[in-house]
Amino acid sequence: MEHLFESLQDRLSAAFQKFKGQKQLTEENVKEGLREVRLALLEADVNFKVVKQFVDQVKDRALGEEVLKGLEPGQQVVKIVNDELIELLGGEQKGVDLKAKPLKMMMVGLQGSGKTTSSGKLALFLRKNHGKKPYLVPADVYRPAAIDQLTTLARQLDVPVYPSTTDMDPVEICKDALAKAGELGCDLVLFDTAGRLHIDETLMDELANIKAACQPQEILFVADAMTGQDAVTVAEAFNEKLDITGVVLTKMDGDARGGAALSIKTVTGKSVKFVGVGEKLSELELFHPDRIASRILGMGDMLTLIEKAQSEINEEEAKAMAEKMAKAEFDFEDFRSHMRKLKKLGSMEGLLKMIPGMGNVMKQLGQDALPEDEMKRTEAIISSMTMQERRQPKLINQSRKERIARGSGVKVKDVDGLIKNFKQMSTVMQAMMGGGEKKRKGLFGKLPKLPGLGGGLPDLSALKGMEGMPGMPPGMGGAEEEGGKRPLSKKALKERNRKKLNKKLNKKKKKK
Repeated sequence: MEHLFESLQDRLSAAFQKFKGQKQLTEENVKEGLREVRLALLEADVNFKVVKQFVDQVKDRALGEEVLKGLEPGQQVVKIVNDELIELLGGEQKGVDLKAKPLKMMMVGLQGSGKTTSSGKLALFLRKNHGKKPYLVPADVYRPAAIDQLTTLARQLDVPVYPSTTDMDPVEICKDALAKAGELGCDLVLFDTAGRLHIDETLMDELANIKAACQPQEILFVADAMTGQDAVTVAEAFNEKLDITGVVLTKMDGDARGGAALSIKTVTGKSVKFVGVGEKLSELELFHPDRIASRILGMGDMLTLIEKAQSEINEEEAKAMAEKMAKAEFDFEDFRSHMRKLKKLGSMEGLLKMIPGMGNVMKQLGQDALPEDEMKRTEAIISSMTMQERRQPKLINQSRKERIARGSGVKVKDVDGLIKNFKQMSTVMQAMMGGGEKKRKGLFGKLPKLPGLGGGLPDLSALKGMEGMPGMPPGMGGAEEEGGKRPLSKKALKERNRKKLNKKLNKKKKKK
């Protein structure tokens, strides 16, 4: 989803710049700043009624008594916009009723919106994360390819599927499938229903009949995020007829501007529950309004990053890696293995943007912040080594380096550079894992520039715009943070400085 709200994020950052240097919020500067916010949302294809309502609410709060003391005007506006964005996106994260047995989920939407693939993704997601036993039901008898597609997905996932044929009645298929699911001990039944290119009465009547016959706890409207406001309009029509319980947005990894995600709750009253973030069956995520709002404002999304990491690297693997580092046994084979796991989490650009403040840093660093090509080159060099060479880098002499360089399509100096920097990294890591605090601090300046790690850690000291709240636009920082907590108020900061001064004076008195 890293590209989804990129344009909106840029425009909002520009809007917040309007408050830079302001001593207080006035009707005039609020109006000027919110004009930019309004344009940013309209450009993101957000419904114009939703934009008006959103801007009015932000304005009322900014000029009301809800403004927190101790924050600068820009920070106040960012906080209010963040709160209102969370509400706009649906408030609290809305999951599904996992206690229901069986849990019956009906997938509805227009043809080509991604219902069939989303059914497979949901089956995998709920099995993997909640231990559900899925049963897939192809109920689209008008498109033979839809039945074949869901049957193929069921085979890939190794889950049972109802043997539908094109001459069967969709309502009877769903009723019979419920009985079959019970016989097989399945506690999750996913009905993949028919779609049309446009809404028509015949389709809606069929879906209403399936709902009446099977009483699903969840009716999820599946929409293509790329269609923008059209998706919202269609969702409204489906909601009127079926009273949907939530929305699944597909193709969130594409060039969608985010308008559908930002409009759907206000227009339909129903929240987005899941988002498809790629073509793989594993690429389905819960939709967290607070995390998305944080991403839009450039404040990162550490919780999603941690969850992604936990899904690929378990606790035992992490512990084993730490032990290897401490004993200086971390070799090229381990390095390549963990680099591949890192790639599974998504693009490096997307991962870095989840770290608070890194979105601004990457913009200032430009293309140097994207190490995708270097990672590929590093993996190619390591893959050109033999298993013995990867396990024992000391064996790599000049003739072996030449062979590795030819095999990976690089120069010998690149192989030399990788080996040299890997040795430095191993030394630093070993000391950091086993050395004392003083030793560890002294090693941070010696971190090597490993190919594949974006040329090492960039010097961020010269970059501006990182002060104060994470992800704040340049010049918007407030009081410093303490222990990772929220910024200190002016009163608290003054008190802390007073204590520090008293401490210094007491030390001087003791010396005398």
